[in-house]
Amino acid sequence: MASSARQTKGTARAGSTARTGTSARKRRFFNYPRSHVKSFRRWLPSWRVLLGTFLTGTALVAGIVIAAYATTSVPKDPAYAVQNQKTTVYYADGVTEIGTFQEENRVIVDYATLPDYVGNSVVASEDSSFWTNSGIDLKGIARAMVNNLKGGSTQGASTITQQYAERYYAGATVSDYVGKFREAMLALRLTQEQPKEEILGNYLNTIYFGRGAHGIEAAAQAYFGIPASELTISQAAMITAIIPNPTVYDPANNPDITQEKWQRVINRMAKDGHITAAEKAEAAFPADIKEKAATNSKGGQAGYLLDLVRRELEANGYGDGDLDTKGFTIVTTIDKTMQDLAVATAESIPREGDHAASGWLKPSIVSIDPADGAVRAVYGGSDFLSDQYNSATRGVAQAGSTFKPFTLVAALEQGIDLSATYDGNNDVEVPGFYDKGQGVKNFGDQPFGQIDLATATANSVNTVYAALNMEVGPQATVDAAVKAGIPADTMDLKAVPSNVLGTASVHPIDIAHAYATFAAQGFESTPHVVQSVKRLGTGAETYDPPGRNDRVFDADVMAATTYAMTQVVEAKGASGAPAKALNRPVAGKTGTSNDNKSAWFAGYVPQLATVVGLYQDNKETGVQEQITPFGKYYKRSITGGTWPVDAWTSYMEGVLALPQYAEVQDFPEYTMKKVKPSPTPTEEPTEPAIEEPVEPEEPVAPTTVTVPTDLTGRSKADAKAVLEGMGLKVSFTEEYSADVAPGVVLRVGGSGQQVETGKTVTVVLSKGPDPKPKPDPEPEPSTPPPTTPPEGGGNPGSGNGNGNGNGNNGG
Repeated sequence: MASSARQTKGTARAGSTARTGTSARKRRFFNYPRSHVKSFRRWLPSWRVLLGTFLTGTALVAGIVIAAYATTSVPKDPAYAVQNQKTTVYYADGVTEIGTFQEENRVIVDYATLPDYVGNSVVASEDSSFWTNSGIDLKGIARAMVNNLKGGSTQGASTITQQYAERYYAGATVSDYVGKFREAMLALRLTQEQPKEEILGNYLNTIYFGRGAHGIEAAAQAYFGIPASELTISQAAMITAIIPNPTVYDPANNPDITQEKWQRVINRMAKDGHITAAEKAEAAFPADIKEKAATNSKGGQAGYLLDLVRRELEANGYGDGDLDTKGFTIVTTIDKTMQDLAVATAESIPREGDHAASGWLKPSIVSIDPADGAVRAVYGGSDFLSDQYNSATRGVAQAGSTFKPFTLVAALEQGIDLSATYDGNNDVEVPGFYDKGQGVKNFGDQPFGQIDLATATANSVNTVYAALNMEVGPQATVDAAVKAGIPADTMDLKAVPSNVLGTASVHPIDIAHAYATFAAQGFESTPHVVQSVKRLGTGAETYDPPGRNDRVFDADVMAATTYAMTQVVEAKGASGAPAKALNRPVAGKTGTSNDNKSAWFAGYVPQLATVVGLYQDNKETGVQEQITPFGKYYKRSITGGTWPVDAWTSYMEGVLALPQYAEVQDFPEYTMKKVKPSPTPTEEPTEPAIEEPVEPEEPVAPTTVTVPTDLTGRSKADAKAVLEGMGLKVSFTEEYSADVAPGVVLRVGGSGQQVETGKTVTVVLSKGPDPKPKPDPEPEPSTPPPTTPPEGGGNPGSGNGNGNGNGNNGG
């Protein structure tokens, strides 16, 4: 009984314990560590927990991915920067490049225009599964993760589509995991929405290839100087090879590494079937790689011309960086040959050695087509990088006697004929011009007597033009100047008596503008340097250049004006006489300001107006100063009748030899009337009193020199330097010589003879042995006589004061 009771009691306790334990386990929510498992295993989660955790995590990740994919959309527009295209500016031929405007050097091309191997070279190198993957490469991602976890060199697994998404839409490189995840989602979306060809094409137009080249087109030009559509297999492979590190892999920096990477691309292209085995065998590392160009393209003349283009277009609505980002093809009006001639002419001024010009001397040359105002050449400085100030378009200097034709035009418009006579004597009192009792002086105090306006123009007679200006009224001179093209806001362009002598300070391009109006016989045109602007890709015209405007002067007024200005060239001893050497009709006017601070020759033929100007701007004092004589003029004062007219003639000689100007055209016919009224003014206009100017230095009379006898056997350069140093011009001819090396002087025409400075001496150079000697050669021709140009020089007029007390020459 007792045993049975104990057994029953034990059973009861055991049951109670079991019930209590079961109840405890059911009440325990998190059984960890596991209480029913002994040893270390109690700390390990059960398979059920692991499976549940895995499934929950997978579901969570899947949900995140699905949600991210569902909420990811392809942006409507790419990142701003990848749409940027450079603008290329050309000379008037539309082929020769001047330079570019750009934030990024990029030209977008259609993928369809590229050979298949261009894109496939990038595919083989960067993403071999591109044509078949979904936009991401899971195998590549896993491989990169394993490598990175093992501590190997960091690897990426971005596909071409991911790189495209990163650069084309994000506009920046991402490296964090969140950014990479977003990039992968966008890549998946892109693959669903865009053809692979479009993705690859945009990628090729986006990525950086080194040498400042963004996109495949710019890269092809940078490395081979050809369009991307013309790349060979080897060239495409080389450009592809440098993508991972454009600086290190550039052949200009590490050619051996470049060739190694190029071979890798070629091997992969063959392995993946993008090229045949034969094409692989034929492939050779390109030997025609361009040298690495300087990054700055604005040196020399390019900077000045690009600056003019930018200023013109920005003034006509091309703002907000359009020229640097939107991609245009701009053709200018600048003729490359004429520009080169202008540069050579302006830079012929000696800058070193004996009789060198001052470093502050500023020459300028401008040529304008009178038909429509197109600027054909403009020289305003030697190097834009060292001096951005264009002396031809921004620099100013007193116009001197280049203003006299405006007074002449005003007189002709008022019915005064060229045959009208005036007192051309020296020291003539012109009522209202100076204070009572003070006379106007001619240069060198030279008297001319009673002369007509044509003669007064040819000799730039101050007394006549002072009287003429008082007769027509100084405001009429201003009005004529403005109608011709001188801006109304020109410095010191005032209705004062002395404005006839050029007290206004003008830009050289403005004088060229006005004289182009004369050349066009009264039709004014707006000067411009841009001929056309087209959008890249579409070829759409986006600019309508200015051109010929209204007629501002009557034909008969212009015919008379032009005739008078031809006398500046044709009349004996006139200051523009050197231009007669062109042997065709030329009209023009010299000009020299008071104290010889500026000197000009403005002239034209029917097809072209050209101005040559000089001024000397002292940067230390900040004021213009008297031009320091230089070169063969070092014993003379620099006036319009010295270097400016000689330079004008030399430049135009080259220009007029061009096919478009070769035809000799005549000016309109003009016959002077025989009636000679004497309209000397009798009333004194109430003009401000002005001071008498300081007279310029009288030019030295022509001198004679002896042609050297010791130049035979010397080089062409030596002979040229010796003769030009004596003030002579040189003409070279050649003939065969079996005994004398090519380029060596055989003889000099007029050796030992006395000739005037400025004359032309003929130098005969050897051409070397005749390559086709004849059995019975003809007798050697005699040396041609030296050519003799027309008489040069001339007398610019004397200085005269303006209403502010500043004087001007009449030259």
